[in-house]
Formats: sequence, C-alpha cells, structure tokens
Amino acid sequence: MNTHRVVSHEEWVQARKAFLEKEKEFTKTRDALSEARQGLPWEKVEKSYVFDGPSGEETLSDLFGDRSQLVIYHFMFGPDATVGCRACSFWADSFERNVVHLAHRDVTMLAVRMGWTFKWVSSARSDFNFDYSVSFESSDAAVAMYNYGATSFGGTEMPGISVFYREPSGAIYHTYSTYARGLDMMNAAYQYLDLVPKGRDEKSLSSTMSWLRHRDQYDVAP
Repeated sequence: MNTHRVVSHEEWVQARKAFLEKEKEFTKTRDALSEARQGLPWEKVEKSYVFDGPSGEETLSDLFGDRSQLVIYHFMFGPDATVGCRACSFWADSFERNVVHLAHRDVTMLAVRMGWTFKWVSSARSDFNFDYSVSFESSDAAVAMYNYGATSFGGTEMPGISVFYREPSGAIYHTYSTYARGLDMMNAAYQYLDLVPKGRDEKSLSSTMSWLRHRDQYDVAP
C-alpha cells in the first residue's frame, strides 16, 4: 500500500518548483567544484610504466594516442582473477559508449575486459596501480592508504579513476584521481536510480550492491 504523500497537480508543481531551486543551487555548486578541480595543481610523472595492450607493450605516453588528455579507470582484475569485478563492470557499462564522444574532446579513455568496445590494457608488469593507490600487497591489505586516508578492507584491489595530461613536449602530468564515492557520478545507472521514488533501494541489503551481477549473469530478465 502506498504511504507516500499524494497531492493535487497544482501542489505537485509547487513542490517541484521549490525543489528545482535546490537542484539549480546544487548544479551551480557542482559547476564551481568542477572549475576548482580543473585548477588543482599537477604533479609530473617521472616514473616509466609498461602496459600490455591488444597490440603488445605500451608506455603511459602511448596510451594517450594522439590526444593530450587521458582518463584511466583502475579496473579490479587481478592476475589470479577469472572474471573482472562486477562493480567495475557496472561502471564500465556506463562509460563504454561515451569513449567515442570523449575522443572528440581531446580525451582518451581506457580500462579493461568483457567484450566492451573501448581499449583496455594490463598494468600487471608495472607498479602503476600500486603507485596510484588501487592495488595493495596482501600483507598491507588489512589497513591500506586508499582515498587519501588509511582504510581497512579485505582484499588487494580497489577501484579508482586517474587523469593525466601530456604536453606537446611529451611531459606527462598526473592531474587528478578519485576513489570510493567519488566514482558515483561516473555511473549513469545510479544517476537514473537516484531519480526514481525508491532510489538505489540498497539500504535493506546485506551489503551495498549485493544485488549486482555482470550484465550477462542475471538469472532472468525482469
């Protein structure tokens, strides 16, 4: 039985317009936050990294292609894993078809696995994921530095996104990295769920996203 407040059309429009003002304020705050993010200082990448891509060995600079900006999704898919992390797969489903649009804005985006159309590479032969705080030695996994602080969790991998800029001279800079809830806005499905009455509907679950499966592993279509 529905217990949610039901009102007339006029009252609905009034309430919606009042909430619209809050949405506009949030949009302005988010725009200001984005501008501040773009103004953050950079750090030069001095270390050499080697990746295994579909055409063989590649350097970090090679990953840019002919563009000056690079976005890397740190996908949880360890050397011993037989399938990629289902949550990372969920995020990848959100950005897969946007890769071509990003390319037309001087941005290369890549990650890993599962029959997607974007390029993916492995950093297993380098310290890349360790240096950008998404992979951890098993002895350190109980307490590790993740999301710019000491975090306790079980496992040796966590998700994240890192952004880089390459100058015409070839110099590469690390401009931004985000982790944990910082990834939320990159997931289109969650943004849609936030619009519906029941929201993400995860509070009663044993753990967040315990409902989630790889896109081809749900038992039956709803």
